[in-house]
Amino acid sequence: MKSELTHLDEKKRPKMVDVGVKEETQRVAVASGIIQMSQEAYDAIINQTTKKGAVLHTAVIAAIMGAKKTPDLIPMCHPLLLTSINCDIEELPRLPGFKLLVTCKLKGRTGVEMEALTGVSIGLLTIYDMVKAIDKGMVIKNIQLERKSGGKSGDFARDGA
Repeated sequence: MKSELTHLDEKKRPKMVDVGVKEETQRVAVASGIIQMSQEAYDAIINQTTKKGAVLHTAVIAAIMGAKKTPDLIPMCHPLLLTSINCDIEELPRLPGFKLLVTCKLKGRTGVEMEALTGVSIGLLTIYDMVKAIDKGMVIKNIQLERKSGGKSGDFARDGA
């Protein structure tokens, strides 16, 4: 009897899925998340007056590193040869805060959703770390998959994505 959960074997023990038999396809995933903060923290980032340096540039580098390190952080994720990681940060002055989008691509046998989601998480945590001296009440929220393509399960797009 085969387990319905792909990360459990027939004895209900954890396992890493065998993707060796799957066909290689072009795979893309886009994830996003938001960090909301005080006006003072937002202004310090925009005006580049924080004590820790260029917050948004550092967050982009952290997001890229986070995506690349996903299999070191999420136990059942396969190490992947990502072909592209792109990050966009949208200023949300009315919130105030920022929206981070991470796009991961590869040609492979498994998807890149976890890499995109991890990249977003690490990028937003980096913003928090760099500005926490100004605002410890920041809120990281709405980390989500926006869209993905490729693979057996096909395409996914969140409404409006």
